[in-house]
Amino acid sequence: MTGRVIVVGLGPAGPDLVTRETTDLLDGTRPAWLRTARHPAAVLAPDAPTFDDVYERAPTFADVYREIADRLIALAAEHGEVVYAVPGSPRVLERTVDLLAARADAGEVDLDVRPALSFLDLAWVRLGLDPVEEGVRLVDGHRFAEAAAGERGPLLVAHCHNRRVLSDIKLAVDDPPTEPVLVVQRLGTPEESITAVPWAELDRSVDPDHLTSLYVPRLAAPVAAEVVAFAELVRTLRERCPWDREQTHVTLTRHALEEAYEVVEAITAWAAVADRDELGSDAGVDAEEHLAEELGDLLFQVVFHATLGAERGAFTLADVARGIHDKLVRRHPHVFAGNGTLHPAGDASPAEDLARSWEQIKRAESGHESVMDGLTDALPSLLWAHKVLRKAEAAGHPWSPAAADPEDLGDQLLALVAVARTGDVDPEAALRAAAARVRDAVRAAGR
Repeated sequence: MTGRVIVVGLGPAGPDLVTRETTDLLDGTRPAWLRTARHPAAVLAPDAPTFDDVYERAPTFADVYREIADRLIALAAEHGEVVYAVPGSPRVLERTVDLLAARADAGEVDLDVRPALSFLDLAWVRLGLDPVEEGVRLVDGHRFAEAAAGERGPLLVAHCHNRRVLSDIKLAVDDPPTEPVLVVQRLGTPEESITAVPWAELDRSVDPDHLTSLYVPRLAAPVAAEVVAFAELVRTLRERCPWDREQTHVTLTRHALEEAYEVVEAITAWAAVADRDELGSDAGVDAEEHLAEELGDLLFQVVFHATLGAERGAFTLADVARGIHDKLVRRHPHVFAGNGTLHPAGDASPAEDLARSWEQIKRAESGHESVMDGLTDALPSLLWAHKVLRKAEAAGHPWSPAAADPEDLGDQLLALVAVARTGDVDPEAALRAAAARVRDAVRAAGR
């Protein structure tokens, strides 16, 4: 038997903004369910059951919405007719109603949606603008990267209920606005506020809740949609894949090393094709695609670690990106002025002077007493030796191959590393390439 679901809206705030029709439908004479009790107008149906348990149990919002729709259809079939109350207006960014409408089109349920006041009606008044004249685009914060791609504003971003959503929004924008954006919170309640916040502080100084939205007057096109979609995929895997759920920073260490070495191997293969001037051939296309694939595997490790950090509330992928961005700006004073803007002309300083400046900046930032402090000895020996010699030269204490003890194999190997540095050759890559030639020769001989 097909049941009937009457959907009503609880409006944007308290009971005073709820329609008389909705109040009558929630008077207790009909079976009624609330999507959530976390809404100021939920007091109109104090005894009505809610679906808050689904939010606590289901791993993703998509799962939450599907289960709510399934349960409502079953309840409607059981009772014949039920009332379903949602925050705001049933037809403004209400995914459960979208799912019910699709199921109604398939003949699984009768759907009756009643009009209600939306938070949008209050937002236009409080912001003092006509959305039609201004051309405001309404965007779901959960899907900001995809929904706002190519848009330059103005944008009203809803469902900004936690710092993770705000962080994802920041990450999606390659060229952030220079003027503050407006954080719109709890409209229609005694605690309503509209606060101007710099873009850089969006996920730091804002204390979001389920009645938080974001108004962005102007914005360059968000071009990082793929990065945000990938970060969301990693979070989904972390929530739903048994292997991913078990991982920690420590257990992922081996995989990070393996992926880094596979990137090096792909670069070596690409370089061999480039040396033969075959990048435009089929072999070149394969080498390019293989390198891109291995870089993707390494990126997965970075995003996975950032996801673990976000779970603890320690750092997010946006923090990682912002941190390396700011560090590189600080360490390139020959490129960027003190305020982060580009110098009008490039720096013509010799490369060795720039390397020395780099080491001095790093030392000042870290507080290390020596340029050698902080250099991990977990690196492969050739790479570690290469970095030691580079740092020694940057500190004004270069090591000469002439100082090598002819009876000491370690000194002789170090001398070869020094020779490689003089010729601007990566000794690690050179040794790998030479060993690969031996490997290929053995394979070619059928051995």
